[in-house]
Amino acid sequence: MKIIWLGHGSFRYEIGDQVLLVDPWLTGNPMLPEEDHAAAIAGATQILVTHGHFDHTADIVDISKKTGAPVTAIYELAAILKGRGAVEGHGINKGGTVAFGNVTATMVPASHSSSIQAGDRAVYAGMEVGFMIAGEGHTLYHSGDTAIMADMDWMGAYFTPDIGVLSAGGYFTMDMKQAAWAARRYFDFKTVIPCHYRTFPLLEQSAEMLVAGLPGVEVIEPQVMTPVEIRA
Repeated sequence: MKIIWLGHGSFRYEIGDQVLLVDPWLTGNPMLPEEDHAAAIAGATQILVTHGHFDHTADIVDISKKTGAPVTAIYELAAILKGRGAVEGHGINKGGTVAFGNVTATMVPASHSSSIQAGDRAVYAGMEVGFMIAGEGHTLYHSGDTAIMADMDWMGAYFTPDIGVLSAGGYFTMDMKQAAWAARRYFDFKTVIPCHYRTFPLLEQSAEMLVAGLPGVEVIEPQVMTPVEIRA
């Protein structure tokens, strides 16, 4: 399994026979140089979207058209993106599981907000979510944008993810201290990768508090377009 950070909350997951893009944000992403855009989306087989905010959806339709990758999102957002020209994938809801080759993705709750721009208006885009992605003998929890929530209790017990990709920049989501607390209380991660940080000055710039709060857990501060390889 290769986990490739595209900056902010955007990831490329190379798992089994799949290349999953989760919330791929290219245009205006200050962490992803334009010369890396083509490599970031090359060979994509599926696109997963956690919620409607611009820093998660601005490029979805264009990427879907360029790559032919279908889009999976919560029902309302999937319908909006399909209506704008994205390749139809799955419009599911929390608790739903879809299979992509030998990889599965289950939609799970998050605690945030979700809207998408329609002209000069922000319109309802379904609810915010995360994903439990299973393949190659691992389960990865992609939290999406979220605060700490009690749902993490059953999610950790039921799915037993060993990898956590956690929003931890603060201001809009959990900060590093909160993410460490949630990881200790609700999960038994072997590897934790922070995201949704360093993008803008108002977000946390270092994962130092996450590292300090998770002794015995491998906390990896990702570098943009540099694969983190997880072996079986």
